[in-house]
Amino acid sequence: MSPEAALDMFRQALTTALLIASPMLGVGLILGLVISVLQAITQVQEMTLTFVPKMVGIVVALVVALPWILRVMLGWTTELFQSLGSLA
Repeated sequence: MSPEAALDMFRQALTTALLIASPMLGVGLILGLVISVLQAITQVQEMTLTFVPKMVGIVVALVVALPWILRVMLGWTTELFQSLGSLA
């Protein structure tokens, strides 16, 4: 396997991992921002107020995005296995 092929495979893996994680990261970011603004307005500094809604939101985003995530992972894995013959 050439270094260019290995580097390309690594780049595709990182891109796919970032693409798969983006729905949960986006929901966590948006909920964190909304909760921080709410805490600043009300001056309520409770740690569970930030933790619980973000965890619920991330789990909901994962459940909603799971079919899409599985399609992306299956497509990448299929492409990887098909290209293994030419890389060996």
